[in-house]
Amino acid sequence: MKNFSTMNRTTIGLVAAALLFLCAPLVFAQSGATRPRRVTPAQPTPEPTAAAGTTNSTRTAQPASGGTSQTSAAGTTAHALALLNQKQYDAALAEAKQLAAADAKNSEAWKIAGFAEYYLKRYAEAAEDLQRALDLRRASGATDAETEDALARAYFFAQDYERAQPLLAAATSRAGAQPDASMLYYRGLSEFNLKRVADAERSFNAAVKADPKNTGALFYLGRIAFDRKDFNAAINMLNRATTGDPRLVQGWTLLTYSYLQRAATQTGPKADADYLAAVRASESLARLKPDEDSFALQAQALFSSKQYARAAAVLEPVAAKPEAQGTTLYLLGYAHVQAQNFPKAIAALERAAAKTPDNADVYRLLGFSYESAKQYAKALAAYEKGLQLAPSDAYFKESADRVRPVVQRP
Repeated sequence: MKNFSTMNRTTIGLVAAALLFLCAPLVFAQSGATRPRRVTPAQPTPEPTAAAGTTNSTRTAQPASGGTSQTSAAGTTAHALALLNQKQYDAALAEAKQLAAADAKNSEAWKIAGFAEYYLKRYAEAAEDLQRALDLRRASGATDAETEDALARAYFFAQDYERAQPLLAAATSRAGAQPDASMLYYRGLSEFNLKRVADAERSFNAAVKADPKNTGALFYLGRIAFDRKDFNAAINMLNRATTGDPRLVQGWTLLTYSYLQRAATQTGPKADADYLAAVRASESLARLKPDEDSFALQAQALFSSKQYARAAAVLEPVAAKPEAQGTTLYLLGYAHVQAQNFPKAIAALERAAAKTPDNADVYRLLGFSYESAKQYAKALAAYEKGLQLAPSDAYFKESADRVRPVVQRP
């Protein structure tokens, strides 16, 4: 009977790849077909820049009309602005909308409405009203950088990257102005989502130059390096990102994979050091996000450093749940096989087979476990099932031929 550690090297490699596919969506921004998936890392809290008449970008909007109030039966822009500054966003929005309805060319009313909607996180509506305000300002021959920047942010947070990107490019390239690091990050992420990766990398580097602790930009620089298999650069950037924000789940996830991938290209002490670093990164991930996917990745890192007993201890609590995934049960079975605890391996792998009946690798390991436990009839059935699923796999044919005579013996 073959030693499973030697025989199954390829299988565990395939499990690592499957886990990478499984966990990868954690890294990317929620979007449609042309954009990465899920939430962005360290997404800054939206704070529109102040409108004209202020000197501090953290203040709320002020009228850009030099203090002149526009009046209608519905109220005044000054009163709507006062409500906005008092953070009474719903009231400010209602009054600004009344003003705009009474005078569709009241750019200040549209602007206040847009800012109020922005603060209420109604980004698509904010973008629509800020665009109207800006169009009216431009039609009168005026410029309004504050509204342009707020509109850029509104489009960005509405995930309308096509419209956000040129506004963000303009906001970060004004003559004589120091680009804002968060705006550079938004520009980079918009370009990344538009699959303009080279442009995105330049923007993220500019964001990090402006703010060396911009964790979002550092994360995406790590992600870009990982995609091009530059694991040294990926590890450098992701270590900086997770140092800046120790709660960056996506950063710890990708850092674990980066260490595992770099270790696979090395031998000896360097590989061992990277495998242990992967274990430490996966431990940080599991503390922040104690779910099945995180524990499965942690187990994979522990396998790579040959800590099979620890891997089993990590997996057993999640594997005990009825909803445990087939991959988790498979990994638990593998850990028990390495510890030569075949009864526990069989229990986990039988459940894995029930969850994923078309996975030939489960039957490879299950057959091996049955054979090791001298349950030859069950071993033969598992090998034959594996052969049905993978007819060209020589391991299943050789193993079935080896066990069949024992089963047929009187």
